Amino acid sequence: METENSKSLTHPTQLISHSKAKELSANFVAQKSGKHVTSAGQEDANALWFSLEELEKFIEYIKTEGSNQGFTVDGVRIYLGVYSNNETVGRAGYTTMFMSATGRKVNSATPMSGGATSQDLTTVNPLNYGSMGNPPKMQYGI
Repeated sequence: METENSKSLTHPTQLISHSKAKELSANFVAQKSGKHVTSAGQEDANALWFSLEELEKFIEYIKTEGSNQGFTVDGVRIYLGVYSNNETVGRAGYTTMFMSATGRKVNSATPMSGGATSQDLTTVNPLNYGSMGNPPKMQYGI
């Protein structure tokens, strides 16, 4: 008998190892150190955090809102951005990442293959405002 805690788990196909993640993070810090600075001269963010609850809400939102607007939502595209110097205290000039729903109109003939032809659904609001932490700079696994 299968219980709630013993459900069969299907692993995502694009997982990377802890050591690969640590390498990627270290490379970013090493290559961007001193170059990755806000216009105010402060070291910029290189990591953002979103709660699992917020990510689950976002996925439910894009599926529902996309469907209501006649789209098949097939993924999420993550963009880098920079807050303007007029942003609220604590964010001005910092790097951010935001997530945009991707997909296509229902019954569209456009073939979908690995996200290559997925379009941003610009009528479905993106997710932003993850936490940069304090201080904003972090390195994976350290």
